[in-house]
Amino acid sequence: MGHNHHHGDPSEIGEKRLWWAVGANMLLTIAQVIGGLISGSLSLVADALHNFSDAASLLIALIAIRIGRKPPDKFKTFGYKRAETIAALINLVTLVIIGLYLCYEAIMRFITPEPIAGWMIVIVAGIALIVDVFTALLTYSQSKNSMNIKAAFLHNVTDALASVGVIVAGTLIILYGWVWTDAAMTLIIAGYVLYQGFTALPKVIHLLMEGTPEHIDIKKVIEAIEGQKGVQNAHHVHIWQIDEQRNALEAHIVISDVVEMDSVKVSIKLMLYDKFQIDHSTLEFENKKCLSDDN
Repeated sequence: MGHNHHHGDPSEIGEKRLWWAVGANMLLTIAQVIGGLISGSLSLVADALHNFSDAASLLIALIAIRIGRKPPDKFKTFGYKRAETIAALINLVTLVIIGLYLCYEAIMRFITPEPIAGWMIVIVAGIALIVDVFTALLTYSQSKNSMNIKAAFLHNVTDALASVGVIVAGTLIILYGWVWTDAAMTLIIAGYVLYQGFTALPKVIHLLMEGTPEHIDIKKVIEAIEGQKGVQNAHHVHIWQIDEQRNALEAHIVISDVVEMDSVKVSIKLMLYDKFQIDHSTLEFENKKCLSDDN
């Protein structure tokens, strides 16, 4: 007797994991803010803000994923997939702003130290560490194919490291009364946040500015096109990313015999896809004889 196992749509399963991650980060943010206010720990509030940014970034990414599924229409002929890239830009800019704010608060805390309850820091940060590891595991499988989710996964990993740092600061306050370690740890957390933001921002901006994909050398693409049988020259070559998964190209191709145009077109398109993963190419053909006559 056969058994029918229903596993569900993988994308829907992935979204459910992301919703769990959003919920876990929001609950953790509330717990850390309360713990930070009660204990007087700035590093705990800093970690809470970072967790809140993670939850917000996941929520924005989820909305962008939904928008990105819309099919192409007369207004967006390439589709809406780039909504995820816009979401990544929003998340990263927010992350940088939070990082700069944390630096300011940490410096002010160095200038005017305040009493801190070390045990409260250690307890709340310990809970945060468990939640951070949990949410990192939830987002790991989805992070391999998405700039947004990969950023969220890395945020959760660094959150876990930040929680370890907060635990260390709380322990030092309990054992030695080193209140300054709280502000110092805040600066370290802010450093992580700013590093993530400034590292990822250029990649997102490069995509939105329709820059050539990093893994593609435009000179090699031109050489490969001109190496095809019947091709005399390739110029006005433009390569860009439609979204994270799709690369596009447009070019003017000079051929020696217009009769061979169809076969040359097929060979170029196949070569572009196989060798450079360019799956959308627009080619305008020019005949060598016609160009000579025009001159």
